[in-house]
Amino acid sequence: MQRVGFIFKIKQDRIEEYKKHHAAVWPDMLDALRRHGWHNYSIFLRPDGLLFGYYEAAESPQASEAGMAKEAINLKWQEFMGPFFESITGRPDENMQKLEEVFHLD
Repeated sequence: MQRVGFIFKIKQDRIEEYKKHHAAVWPDMLDALRRHGWHNYSIFLRPDGLLFGYYEAAESPQASEAGMAKEAINLKWQEFMGPFFESITGRPDENMQKLEEVFHLD
């Protein structure tokens, strides 16, 4: 299991709507994430729109992300959510700013 942390910035005027959509993620999207080894996936959001995401990849982050990239439901979700993000080009899942893990306590 490999841990992945990433950040994004949500547009200030879209924060509440972003939270609403993540309170009701499409069931097919959740199933696809599970199928491709996304575990303990959490998203945290500061009031200013800074988003921190975390997930654990069953095999590897590359395998988990590549699997999702082939899912039609993921492409639909990425297109739907794209307008919520600041400073990205293309799909949000292609723009994750991954963070280096510098400490872990089990």
